[in-house]
Parts: sequence; structure tokens; C-alpha cells
Amino acid sequence: MEGTMRAVLLLIRFLTIATITVSIGLCNGILAGPCKEGEKQALLTFKQHLKDPANRLSSWVGEEDSNCCNWTGVVCDNLTGHVLELHLGNSNSLLNSNSSLGGKVSRSLLSLKHLNYLDLSNNDFQGIQIPNFFGSLISLRYLNLSKAGFEGIIPHQLGNLTSLRYLCLGDYNLKVDNLQWVSGLSHLEHLDMSSADLSKASDWLQVTNVLPSLKELHLFGCGLYHIPTLPSINFNSLAILDLSANVFTSSMPKWVFSLRNLVSLSLNNCGFQGPIPSNPQNITSLREIDFSWNNLSLPIPTWLFNHKYLTSLNLGYNYLGGTIPDGIANMTGLKVLNLETNLFTSTIPKWLYSFSNLESLILSGNHLQGEILSSIGNLTSIVTLRLNDNQFEGKISKSLVKLCKLVDLDLSMNNFTVGKASEIIESLSSVCPSDRIKSLSLRYCNLSGHLTEKIRDFKNLSYLDLSGNSISGPIPVSLGNLSFLVYLDISDNQFNGTLPETIGQLKTLTNLDISYNSLEGVVSEVHFTYLTRLEEFSAKGNSMTLNTSRSWLPPFQLQQLYLDSWHLGPELPNWLQGQALLWTLSLPNTGVSGSVSHFFCDKMHEPKQLFLLHLGKNLLTGKIPECWMNWQNLAVVNFEGNHLIGNIPHSMGYLVNLKSLQLRNNHLSGELPSSLQNCTKLSVVDLGGNKFVGSLPMWIGSLSDLLVLNFRSNKLQGSIPSELCNLINLQILDLTDNNLSGTIPRCFHKFSAMTTLSKSNSPNILLYDIYSYGRYIVEAILVTKGREVEYREILGLVTSIDLSNNIISGDIPEELTSLLRLQTLNLSENLLTGRIPSNIGNMTRVESLDFSMNQLDGEIPQSMTSLTFLSHLN
Repeated sequence: MEGTMRAVLLLIRFLTIATITVSIGLCNGILAGPCKEGEKQALLTFKQHLKDPANRLSSWVGEEDSNCCNWTGVVCDNLTGHVLELHLGNSNSLLNSNSSLGGKVSRSLLSLKHLNYLDLSNNDFQGIQIPNFFGSLISLRYLNLSKAGFEGIIPHQLGNLTSLRYLCLGDYNLKVDNLQWVSGLSHLEHLDMSSADLSKASDWLQVTNVLPSLKELHLFGCGLYHIPTLPSINFNSLAILDLSANVFTSSMPKWVFSLRNLVSLSLNNCGFQGPIPSNPQNITSLREIDFSWNNLSLPIPTWLFNHKYLTSLNLGYNYLGGTIPDGIANMTGLKVLNLETNLFTSTIPKWLYSFSNLESLILSGNHLQGEILSSIGNLTSIVTLRLNDNQFEGKISKSLVKLCKLVDLDLSMNNFTVGKASEIIESLSSVCPSDRIKSLSLRYCNLSGHLTEKIRDFKNLSYLDLSGNSISGPIPVSLGNLSFLVYLDISDNQFNGTLPETIGQLKTLTNLDISYNSLEGVVSEVHFTYLTRLEEFSAKGNSMTLNTSRSWLPPFQLQQLYLDSWHLGPELPNWLQGQALLWTLSLPNTGVSGSVSHFFCDKMHEPKQLFLLHLGKNLLTGKIPECWMNWQNLAVVNFEGNHLIGNIPHSMGYLVNLKSLQLRNNHLSGELPSSLQNCTKLSVVDLGGNKFVGSLPMWIGSLSDLLVLNFRSNKLQGSIPSELCNLINLQILDLTDNNLSGTIPRCFHKFSAMTTLSKSNSPNILLYDIYSYGRYIVEAILVTKGREVEYREILGLVTSIDLSNNIISGDIPEELTSLLRLQTLNLSENLLTGRIPSNIGNMTRVESLDFSMNQLDGEIPQSMTSLTFLSHLN
């Protein structure tokens, strides 16, 4: 009972595999007897059908004096010379994909009658099915085919392997139609089918429950959606149960808490709801619990706190709140405590500072307050400490210097009083070796002053985030000494001077963000000399000049590039065309000019990865090219504020994933191409400040996701089509300064985004997340309260209708007064007649009203006195 969790788990796994395999030392370290000639030939035939690009099986040769028992991956019986084991799993698959075996699996393996161990994991058999004949290898006690590139239905013949102790079939390309074939594997101790599709195996629990020897069951991410009840528990030997990343969306099953030998329980990311079950039966062996990423709520049952030998407790990403439970104080053996992203309040309890065995403490993303006490220095075993995204106050505790095992520290996004960046950095290295720290995040921590050159002493640092502070002065040249740095973010500070050339020495760097500082000067090829792994480079909001030769070939392949407001001109850099993996290209206000046709239309046969393209506020000329067929991943296109002419090309209709199209303030003309109606995901269409003609097309009403529609200052004519009323999500409609006629559609009351008074101030989705590749905030220019305003971050909170400066006639529809959320209504400079609607006082959120320069008559309605937000009336 007093052993650590790690020791218990290792013992379980050791005992499982020890009953399956002889010592791996027989493979290479000990002289084995001669192998059987028939088995040697079977192995050579097996090799002949394989693809082996890394020549891993080079020792497998047919020479007469070659003993197959000494071949790589082969283990024989020392006395008989029979082949017992094949260890052909690819341990280097993450480092080198070319080291994977592939090809076909020969039936010659059937000649290995004594084979009890077969490992083909982490190879690439390129979608072939698991061979049915594997079910005839009846001596097998260990079979591992995980992540080996097999696809399709797992053959039922594997159920013939009645001697199996270990079966691992984890691969997202594998699936089953049922699991009945497993029920005959009565000796099975370890079953892992993680990531395989078991959605059709409604009998999964009944089948595994009849395996009396089962010690480990891993069904991570198997598409399971139902947990049946179990009238009786048969797999009482179960020590490790992992059902994570399935979609149960129910309460936690009570039978789980009757498994008396359970040591490790992982039920994270399952959609479980409600409280953790109370009153479990005899579940006293638990050492690891992971219930994170569910929808669990209070109360936390008291039985949980009675597990004083528990070493790991993860309740992160749930809806647990109140103060951190005092019951945890009994769990003094904890090495891992994770309560992140819940609703916990108050302070860190004093008893928690005495947990001297604690190696990982993660309390981030709660509502914790107060100061971090100096007694945090008592957590002398701590390796990972994350207290970010809370409301902690006071100074960053100097006692952190006592945490000599600390590797990962995150104090970001708190309310600390102003501190000096140099003092924090120097203090972390004053008592304990600074090279212990690998990850340091102090973003938005109220840090000021300079960043000390002593940052070079953190030699093993791989992650450094100091963004969102007020750190000034030059970027330390010594940053270039951090040879293991992978992620560097110093954005949103006050760094000045130039970018040190030593940045180019960071060979492992993948992410570099220096945005929104006061940097200037020239950035040349030297700055990128060894950045072969760079994937994301964000440097917007600085006044820097990129100076590279026309023939330069960068050492990297970027996924994200933000160089907003740099000096890049006069043309788009040639090297961009070689960046085949780009998802984000943001180069607004960079002085680039000329045509962009060559950039978009060269190599047209190659499909493009680009998701976001922002070339706004430049000096681009010519026509928008007619070659968008291969850019179908694009979600954001922004060419605003250039000198582009001609029509919108028909091929833009191929952009079926397009969400935002911003072409305002150019010299574009012609009618809108009907092909744009294929872009059904559009949320923002901003074509203002051009010379478009014709009428507003009726098909715009089919773009049901539209939030912003702007045709300001064009030459459109005809009436406003009633189909626009289908745009129930519309928040901004700007048709000012055209030649539109007819009447205001009475169906405008269907704009439900302008009618519903939301209880929250959460903006609509005008922020486009590029998966894990960054973000883009839509900008819109609106005229409100008589002045032009550009909205960005709060655009999703804005509601506006502007039909001014047209030749619209008729009355102001009474139905407009049901737009209770509308903030700006401008109908000025038209030919409107009649009275102002009497119920206009219902529009209680309106801030700006302009009915001027029409032909209205009658009295101003008394209800206007209810417009308490009104600050502009004309």
C-alpha cells in the first residue's frame, strides 16, 4: 500500500510481459543455438515481401553460416533453436518515418509454429487489412499491431488465439462490426484497442466483462457512446481502465466503482455529467484518477478524499466550484493535483503548501485570489507549477527560488503588482541551477524594465512566453544561446532597437512572435540562417524592413506568417511562392505594389493550403486574378484599400469555405458574379467603396451565415430585395450612398440578431480561429453618430442599419421598431414620407438615429423619451 503509483503500474506491466516473453537479451547479447532451417527460410520469405527503406533487416541474409537467431528483432529458444519472438516494432517512427516497414505480410509466418510474440507496431503497411491467417498463429501470447498502418475490419479469426495474454490493436483506421470474437480469449491480461472504431460494438462491455484474467483495458477514443449497466462484475482482476475520449454524455457508471483491484482509472473527455457517484464498494486500491474534460458538478464525494495513497488526481476542465475542498488535505501522498479550468474561488488553502511529495500542481483557469504565500517554497518536489489565468495579487513570491526541481512554471494572466522582469529571471537562478527550467510563461504579469542578458543561463529552456507585459529595452543578444528553444513569444511589450541576428542561431525554434513592440531596422537572411524548423512567425505592429535577395530560398517551411506594417515593397517577395505549407499569410500595410496574378496563378495545378490571405492597405494594381480553383481552403480573403480594378472573378465561387470577403476601397466594378452564391459559409461581405453596378442580387438572401453586409458607396440601383430578410443572423447592413429605390422591406423585423436582447455581451463569432494556427479579427468601418469609426475586437457587439443617401421612398415601416437590439439606424437623405413610427421608443438600445433630409411630417413620437441610450439624433 505504500509503494508509489509508478512502481505499481510498472509491476503490473512487467508481470504481464514477463509471462509472455523471454529476455530480449537473447536477441543480440547472448549466443543462441542455430535456428531451424525451415524457420530461417520462412523469415527470408517474410522479408522478401516487406518494404524496408531504412534497411532495418540488413542482418537477415540467406548465407549458410547465418544464424537467424542472431538477426535483428529475432528471439529464439536457446535450447531448441525455434523462433519464439519477432520484435519488429518501429521505435524510431516519430523521428524518422522512413524507418517504417511496409509492403505485404507473408503467410510464411505460419511456418513459425513456436512463435509466441509478434510486434509490428508503429510501421506503415499502407492500408492493407490485418491478415486473417494471423488467427492461425495459435502459440501467440503477445500480439501488437498498433499504429502499423493496417486498415479495415479486424478479422474475427484473432479470436482463435486462445493463448493470448497481450493484444494491442490501437489504430484509428481499424474498426469492428462486433467484439464477440474477443470473448474466447480467456487468458487475456492486456487489451488495447485505442482509437479503433468500436461504434458498432454495442456488446463491448459484456464481452470484456467475461475475461477473468484481464488486468488492463484501454479503449481510448473508440467512438463508444453507451455504457450498459452490469448486473455482475466478472473482470475483478482489472487494474487499469481507460475509457477516455468517448462520447457517453451520461452520468458516470456506478459499476466502475465496484472494481476492487482498480489502480488507474481514466474517464477523461467522455461528456460525463452530474456529480461523481457516491458510496463506491471496496474500491481501495486506486492510485490514479483522471476525470478531466467532462461536465462534472458538485458535490465531490467524501470517499475520494479517503484515498490517502492516491498519487494522481485530475479533475480539470469541469464545473466544480467553491473553495478547494479541505478533504484533499488527507491525500498527502499526491504527486499530481490538477484542478485547472473549473470554478474554484477563494485562495490557495494553507495546507496545500505542505504537500512535500507534490510534483505537479495545476490550478490554472479558476477564480483564485489573494497572494501566493512564501510557504510555496515548501513544495520542494514540485516539477510543474501552473497558476495562470486566476486573480492572484501582490508580488510574485521570491520563495519560488527554493523550488530546485522546478521544470515548468506558468504564472500568466494574474493581477500581480508591477515587478521587474530582470529581477524575476535572476531570482529563479539565484539559489537553484537555472538550467533546470524548460518552460517559463509569465505573459500578462505586469512585468516592466529590461530583460536581462542572464536569460542565457536557462540553457534547457524550450518554451518562453513573456508577452503582454511592459518590458522595454533591446531584445537580449543572449537569447540566441538558448539552443533548445522551440517557442518564443515576447509580443505586446515595449522592446525597441533591432532584432538580434543571434535569433537565427535557434535551430530548434518553431514559433516566434515579436508582434506589437517598437522594433525597427533591417531584418536580413542572417536572421533566419539556422531556423530550419520555423513554422510560425508573427512580427506585426513593428516598423521593420525585410531585406532579402530575389533568389533567397529560406531554410524553413512556414505555416503562419504575420508581417503587418513591415516594409516589404515594392513587390511580394519571390520566396513566398516556395512556402507550400502556408495556412496564414498576413501582409497588410507593407507597401507591396503591382499585380498579384503571378503569385496566385503560377503552378495552378498544385492545390493550395492557404486558409487566410490578408493583403489589405497596400498598393496593389490590376485585376483580381481568375485562378481561385485550387485555393479551396481559403476562409478569409482581404484585399481592402488597394487600387484593384475590374470585376470580381467568377472563379471566386470555388472558395466554398470562404467566411470573410473584404474588398472595400478599391476600384472594382461590374456586377457581382452569381458564382459567389456557392460560398455558403460567408459571414462577412464588405465590398464598400467600389464602383459595382446592377441590383442587389436575390441570392444574397441564401447566405444564411451572414453577419456583416456592406455595399457602401457603390452604384447599385433597383429595390432592396425582400430575400435579404432571410439573413436572420445579420448584425450590420450598410447600403448607404448608392442609387437604391423602392421601399424599405417590412420584413426587416426578421433580423433576429437585431431583435433579441441577449443576456450576455458575448460577441457573435467574428473571430476566425485557424485551428491551431492563430486568429484573425475582422475589421469594419461604420458611420455612427455622424462620424466614421473602425471596429475590431468589439465588432461582434455592434448592430447597425444604414440606408442613407439613396432614393428610397415610402414610409418608415412600423416593423423596424421591433429591432430591439439595434444601435444605429440611419435613413437620412432619401425620399421617405409619412410619420416617424409611434413605437420607436421600443428600440431601447439605439444610440444613433438619423432621419434627416427626407420628407417626413407629423410630430416627434412621445415614446422617444424612452431612448435613454440615444446620444445622436438628427
